[in-house]
Amino acid sequence: MSYLTILVTDDGELRTIMLNRPERRNAITPAMQVELLAALEAAAAGSCRVVILRGAGEAFCAGLDLAALQEQNNKNAAEIRTDAERIARLFRTLYEFPKPTIAAVHGAAIAGGTGLAMLCDFTLAIPAARFGFTEARIGFVPAVVSAFLALQIGDKRARDLLLTGRVFDALEAHRMGLVNEVVALEQLDERVQLLAMTLAANSPVSLMATKRLLSAQNKAWLDAAIPLAMQANASARNTTDFREGIAAFIEKRKPVWAK
Repeated sequence: MSYLTILVTDDGELRTIMLNRPERRNAITPAMQVELLAALEAAAAGSCRVVILRGAGEAFCAGLDLAALQEQNNKNAAEIRTDAERIARLFRTLYEFPKPTIAAVHGAAIAGGTGLAMLCDFTLAIPAARFGFTEARIGFVPAVVSAFLALQIGDKRARDLLLTGRVFDALEAHRMGLVNEVVALEQLDERVQLLAMTLAANSPVSLMATKRLLSAQNKAWLDAAIPLAMQANASARNTTDFREGIAAFIEKRKPVWAK
């Protein structure tokens, strides 16, 4: 399959999926979501043993493309619901992916970009990488990612990150457990390769069974949390604050929130 927003390459048993919109800091569009889902499905069915997720250019991923989000204003309720379901399916597919996954974060991973990075089994980041769930700054709701974030770092820390919308560095992400290792830029590729080869040398049957077990232990939580998150995601797109927040960001001004 040919892709327009991602690049898929193989190196022996390792498959790399690269977000490939560097001119937009790899911001996620609906088309990219569809292509990522297709690429993950192909990788799950194929012979690769490990999947590596990267970003082209200076950033890992800037989150959802705000220009694409602004177009949501012209969509009806059913179309908005479909969009919310697609992002939820992408995040859950990555979280429950049957083979080991590694995120190599060489730059900013913001909002949905932080989500993609943290949902991989292993997240390696350089010291200069930045993370943040900044949705509250633009009147949006970090809905779907919240279901997974609470599992990874606990309720109190999740509330801190989601409600403040603050940006934090790789060292803090490591202390919280969102990043496995902080690696110097010049060593990142080598460390990712070494980790991937270590994983590829293990029993694929054992790895798949272990991942299936870990996912099953959190299934009840996600089954309950994700529908609530999708509803919150869809509802947020109908608010005055969402429309104002997106417009203010694009116009590079401070938002004026509804009272």
